[in-house]
Amino acid sequence: MQRRVLGLAIAVVTVAAAAGCGSSSGAGGSSSSGGDKATQVKVGIIPIVDVAPLYLGQQKGFFSSRGIDLKMEAAQGGAAIIPGVVSGQFQFGFSNVTSLMIAQTKGVPVKSVVNGTASTGDVGKDISAVAVKKDSAIKSAKDLVGKTVAVNTLQNIGDTTVRETVRKDGGDPSKVKFVEMPFDQMPAALDGGQVDAAWVGEPALTIAKGQGARVVASPFAETDPKLTIATYFASTKLAQENPDLVKKFTEAVTESLEYASAHPDEARRIITTYTKIDGEVLKNLTLPTWPAQYDMASLEKLASLGEKDGIFGGKKPDLDALFS
Repeated sequence: MQRRVLGLAIAVVTVAAAAGCGSSSGAGGSSSSGGDKATQVKVGIIPIVDVAPLYLGQQKGFFSSRGIDLKMEAAQGGAAIIPGVVSGQFQFGFSNVTSLMIAQTKGVPVKSVVNGTASTGDVGKDISAVAVKKDSAIKSAKDLVGKTVAVNTLQNIGDTTVRETVRKDGGDPSKVKFVEMPFDQMPAALDGGQVDAAWVGEPALTIAKGQGARVVASPFAETDPKLTIATYFASTKLAQENPDLVKKFTEAVTESLEYASAHPDEARRIITTYTKIDGEVLKNLTLPTWPAQYDMASLEKLASLGEKDGIFGGKKPDLDALFS
C-alpha cells in the first residue's frame, strides 16, 4: 500500500512502451527437481506484514504443489511494482486498491486476480490509525480540522479514508492539511512535534504507541469495517494469454490466505523471515485480516470517495473490469 502516486504517474508514461516490448504473457522460466518442472513466478511485493500469507503459503507448499516456483521480489512500492508487472518483470504484484484504481484510470492495463488484505474492522485496534502525542488536544477525528496530518502517500487510500473519518465525525475534511512522510519516520515526527497527527501503519503504529502516542481514529475500520485494502494483480495481457497460470496462482494465494487466517501465530512468526520486526513490536502489532474474497461494497465506497477527492483525474474506475 505504499509510496508515491507522483512516481506512479511518471512511471505510467513508460508503461505503454514497456508493455509493447516486455513479455508478460509467460512466467520467469522453469526449474526442475527430480524431473518435475515448476514454473518460476516472480511476485513484486512490499516486505510488510500484509504479505505474510504469501511467505507462509510458500513454506507450506501451496504453490509448489501447483507447479509454481514462487519468487518474491521486494520493491519500493506501487510506482515500481505496477510498471514491473505490466512489463513482465513480475508476473504478479501486490498493491493497495486505490493505487490500482488510479492506474486503471490512467490507462495502465492491470487486473486484480485475488484478495490480499482487509481491515480488522475493529475501531481502536486496526492495522493503521491516526495517532497523536499523548498530551495533544486532539481527541477525535473532527479535531484534525486545521491540523497537519502525515500520510505515507498523498492522494491515496490514507488521506481518502482519513477525510471520510473526519467527515463522519462532523468536521470539514477539506481543512485538514496532509503532508507526505514514510511510515517509519512518523513516530519520531510525532514525538518531535513536526506534525500534529499521523496516519500510521503497522509496525510503525505499535512503535509509536510504545513511545506514548495515542490513537484518535481508525480510518480503515471507520470507513468500512470490511474494507478491502490491497490485492494481488497481474497485467491484463497475462490474464488473457496465460489463464491457467493465473488460476493456479489465485488458488494458491487463496489457500494461503485461509491458512494464515486460521493460524495467526504462524503468520506472525513468518514475518521475522522477511522483515526486521521482532521482539515486543512483533508480539504487540495488529495483524490485518486475510479474507479470501474481495468486499465489493467497500471497493465501491473507496472509488466513490476517491472521485469526491478528485484523485482519478475526472475519470471513474471500472471496478467490474478491475476486480471481477
